[in-house]
Amino acid sequence: MASRKPVRWHIAVFLAPAVLVYTAIMIIPLFGTLNFSLFNKGDDGVVFVGLANFATLFGDPRWSGAFWNALGNNAWFFLIHMLVQNPIGIALAAILSTPRLRMAAFYRTAIFIPTILSFVIVGFVWKLILSPIWGIAPGMLDAVGLKSLFAPWLGKEEYALTALALVSVWQFVGIPMMLIYAALLSIPDEVLEAAEMDGITGASQFWKIKLPLILPSIGIISILTFVGNFNAFDLIYVAQGALAGPDFSTDILGTFLYRTFFGFQLQLGDPYMGSAIAGAMFGIILLGVCVYLFGIQTRLRRYQF
Repeated sequence: MASRKPVRWHIAVFLAPAVLVYTAIMIIPLFGTLNFSLFNKGDDGVVFVGLANFATLFGDPRWSGAFWNALGNNAWFFLIHMLVQNPIGIALAAILSTPRLRMAAFYRTAIFIPTILSFVIVGFVWKLILSPIWGIAPGMLDAVGLKSLFAPWLGKEEYALTALALVSVWQFVGIPMMLIYAALLSIPDEVLEAAEMDGITGASQFWKIKLPLILPSIGIISILTFVGNFNAFDLIYVAQGALAGPDFSTDILGTFLYRTFFGFQLQLGDPYMGSAIAGAMFGIILLGVCVYLFGIQTRLRRYQF
């Protein structure tokens, strides 16, 4: 008679604290917010309105204009990270993984340090740097003969969001760099040695051998970038305030949610519409994650060892 497999209770014991904490601070508030979005104030107090809040958000010009503006800004914010941050992170990781590079540990640390800085510090410091009155950016550009390129980037509608996105890129480029660096180090030496025996070295080795093998890691970084950018709030709030000026040109879903839920200046807080905005954000992020999991990740598995 075959012996029964022992029950691995230790797995549940070790997972329980993390699951309980995550449930308490993430799952329960999430469902509470989604539930809140189905109610609104009526003549007899709070009443169930179903999807009426979402209909107002997407159909009422007073709400839909602000929502689509914030969503478009969020998409641009994400696009800059995908086109600038992640390629730079991959390039830095490729350079730092070169065996003959000296002081590689110092460079890795220096590039990664901004990621541990507070959003408040980063936003305030860069706002001072880019100030046309007392900032050092005009003087630095003047030192290299490029002062004519300087403009009050945070004060112009057409430049403010891009400038803040690039500040965010500067702060977080260390994360994709370290993830890709770890992926490059995990490539078996036998694969690289076989490539060298076939005469594939240098940049050609990276494009033909290393890059295909780290595609799963690039996919993970891409979805993390998507989730992080569509949850962004702190940097915009610190640099441009809750009104996300100038003239809402830096308004993203996070700041739109903040103003709606809590209120700001003369705008009264509306937790029910704020919950509807949060629900829309959740739906957008969930859709993006599902597209990645079922449409992209399955194709990238062929490159995994």
